[in-house]
Amino acid sequence: MNGLMSLAAVHPLLFLAGVTVLLLGLLLLRQVLARLFRFLLRTGVGLAALFACSRLGLGLGVNLANAAVVGLLGLPGLGLLFLLRRLLVG
Repeated sequence: MNGLMSLAAVHPLLFLAGVTVLLLGLLLLRQVLARLFRFLLRTGVGLAALFACSRLGLGLGVNLANAAVVGLLGLPGLGLLFLLRRLLVG
């Protein structure tokens, strides 16, 4: 082929390049995906805590926004929601 690579030799190289790019992309996104998973898990725990508070009659709304606050801030976030409820509702 006049010094050029044949098509049969190019395909494995393209495959290896594609796999390498995919693996590098996953490696770079691993931290982001781990943080996202951890946030979603903590939000689920926050939703359960809000549900438990609601069952105890403490009067916080069980919704995704409140669960995200508790998931992001933890126990201080739950205290913040109680404080805001106290200030706004009375």
